[in-house]
Amino acid sequence: MDLMLLQRKGLSQRQIAKKLGVSRNTVKKYIESHGYPEERKYQQRKSLLDPFNGSIAFWLNEDLEYTATWIYDRLCNMGFTGSYEIVKRKVHKIKAKKQRIAYMRFETEPGFHAQVDFGAFQVENADGSIWTLYLFSMILGYSRKIYGELIDRCDLPSFLDCHIYAFEYFGGVPDEILYDRMKNVYIGKVAGKKKFNSTLLGFALHYGFKPEVAPAYAAWVKGKVERPYNFIREGFWRGYGFICRATANRDLIRWLQKKDERVHGTTHEVVSLRFTRERPHLNVLLPTAFDTSYRVYRNVYKDCTVRFECNLTIAST
Repeated sequence: MDLMLLQRKGLSQRQIAKKLGVSRNTVKKYIESHGYPEERKYQQRKSLLDPFNGSIAFWLNEDLEYTATWIYDRLCNMGFTGSYEIVKRKVHKIKAKKQRIAYMRFETEPGFHAQVDFGAFQVENADGSIWTLYLFSMILGYSRKIYGELIDRCDLPSFLDCHIYAFEYFGGVPDEILYDRMKNVYIGKVAGKKKFNSTLLGFALHYGFKPEVAPAYAAWVKGKVERPYNFIREGFWRGYGFICRATANRDLIRWLQKKDERVHGTTHEVVSLRFTRERPHLNVLLPTAFDTSYRVYRNVYKDCTVRFECNLTIAST
């Protein structure tokens, strides 16, 4: 029942409070404000982190990859006495805001850009055991043409071999390839610069492309390859009658070639037609393939022994 209506009927504040089951002070407040009491104003609590907000913003503007732990350690050296959780929440909030601001679809010129990704696919064997396969996928940024291959291992030699097969499939090499922060590619930052796996750098130099790594906390940057990954899982893999890996790879390539004749939802053009325009812009594929065999570098000691995986081997002289 409306409080002001009861007041107009002549009921006292005590009677209204009893009838509505509220306090007299509440009734008085509503009557004095004509039914629209002022909202309570809450004073924002001061945080121990307030004096350091400028430093946090400066660091994250300089490099969004700085972690909350890294920032917390430096704030403590500057006299911060609060908890790590406060810093963690602040850093997460700033990064999330920057990611929303930075989001923008980017399109590239023909032959310039490609993206690479790995994903796990599972097969249940007759005995109930699970066999895990890994999908290597490379997509050209301009045409959206995809190469995909299922492999047994995601080690570096297999990873590089897949690149070679993708280049042969496309008939050329893009200027730049973008990767996740996978261990086969990215080691980390050294002296403020990105450090890549040395074998991958040699491979990139051989084929003439530039490796790049996606920024941290920015999954949308690699959307071109991550969406097709789901596209393959849902369109090809789900319900597929797996026989063997070789057969699956042949079927996958045929399926991808068939899908090249569709109109892409983003470019609004047929994939194969855009690839026809992109193909001449790819760099020439060298006739000599890069040696992708597994390499291990070990020191040879003065007594001609080599330590490899905890075993001692006599070195040849």
